[in-house]
Amino acid sequence: MGLAATIVAVAGSSRVSQSSDELATLSAARRSAAGLWELAQHVDGHFLPYYAFMHLWAGFGQAEWWLRLPSAVATGAAAALIAGLGRRLHSPAAGMTAAAVYVFLPSVSHHGQNVRPYAFAAAAAVLAAWALHRAIEEPGRRGGRWGYAAAVALLGCTQVFALLVLAAHVLALALYGRGVLARMLPALAVGCVPGAVWAVVGFTERHAIRWIDMPGSAVFLALPRTAGGTAPAGGILLALTLTGLLLARRHRVHCLWTTLLAGWAVLPPVLLFGMSHLISPVYVDRYLFATVPAYALLAGLALASMSPLLAALALTTALTAGLPGQLDVRREDGHRENFPLAVRIISDNVLPGDAIMYNGSWLRTGMLYYGGRSLPDDVLLAGPHPRPDSFDYPERTDVTAALDGRERVWVLWRGNRGSASSGSDRPGALVRAGFTRDRSWRTGRSPGMTVALYTR
Repeated sequence: MGLAATIVAVAGSSRVSQSSDELATLSAARRSAAGLWELAQHVDGHFLPYYAFMHLWAGFGQAEWWLRLPSAVATGAAAALIAGLGRRLHSPAAGMTAAAVYVFLPSVSHHGQNVRPYAFAAAAAVLAAWALHRAIEEPGRRGGRWGYAAAVALLGCTQVFALLVLAAHVLALALYGRGVLARMLPALAVGCVPGAVWAVVGFTERHAIRWIDMPGSAVFLALPRTAGGTAPAGGILLALTLTGLLLARRHRVHCLWTTLLAGWAVLPPVLLFGMSHLISPVYVDRYLFATVPAYALLAGLALASMSPLLAALALTTALTAGLPGQLDVRREDGHRENFPLAVRIISDNVLPGDAIMYNGSWLRTGMLYYGGRSLPDDVLLAGPHPRPDSFDYPERTDVTAALDGRERVWVLWRGNRGSASSGSDRPGALVRAGFTRDRSWRTGRSPGMTVALYTR
């Protein structure tokens, strides 16, 4: 099942444009070890373990499929662990059906083809739950508690908000009894040390997530879509999850593990919502991806508790509901941005002597990745490498002087055609320099990116 999950995640991964977040990973991975350390002291420091791994990985290639392969492998590892944990909790059938549900969720394919650490976080979350079950159900096995501590430590090094799944561990242990709680808490505390360090680093760099809005209660209504990737897939997944909760006790799944799975699915979004209102807005759907294995495991318990015919029908319905989303995430704009289309638009309409400018210099990373030297003259670029403390590039500020002798300028910004809200006001500077917008094109999905041609 793990190999099948990896193959599903890899399929079509070379066609999808990299997103701005993926390009941030690429920008970090391309730096030297010293440069990566310098970046981590200013922004994305809590991603340093992942960026360091990708720094080594990118040394062997930078094609889309290669950069995304580690996430695909992590998806395969998560599926294999889900199958193993489902077998431990109920039966081999529960494990296999849970893994099948997980593999064919559009959200899983999205993160399995994403050059970000969320697929790793999901795999580590399953590993931590598997290790907890092993330590409790097989107390005589050597190294059980400290294997659990190591799994928790790995979880904290993937993505700090994935640590919120541990609230379900604490709740389940507390309900199980004082003896088990006293035995496992030291291992849990030791395992949380690396994650606590990265959480402190992330808190000191919270200026980097000022773009996150304060969440409203409507985010809880969106949880099925968040877990499933699309509304139909999420609806079927939620129905199977609730059925799994209802049937778990009837089929002698210990209340400890039912509580763990329910808390794993529900507590992280509640805690993330509370943190947003008490400390700083941090609620982003992708930060909750580590909860998706819990939904899949509960769905597996439900399917394994049904008659074979009904289970086959339900599983077929779930897979069918996820198919449109699976195809959608493999479109060229499946990750929202579409840099290849922007490059094609410019290449098809460029004339000798054209210039290019970016309203948000980080967009340059994507355009250079897909367009390279075929792009027009980058008249504002003041250095070939991003700034050591950010993903932006050094740029000239004298726009009018930089455009001396130029008759046509291409400008890119994030957002729709009527605005240029990100970065500095390049379109406004062009108007003041005597240029007017001639044409514009929209690429990618909302908020998308605008490619505009200005002429003098």
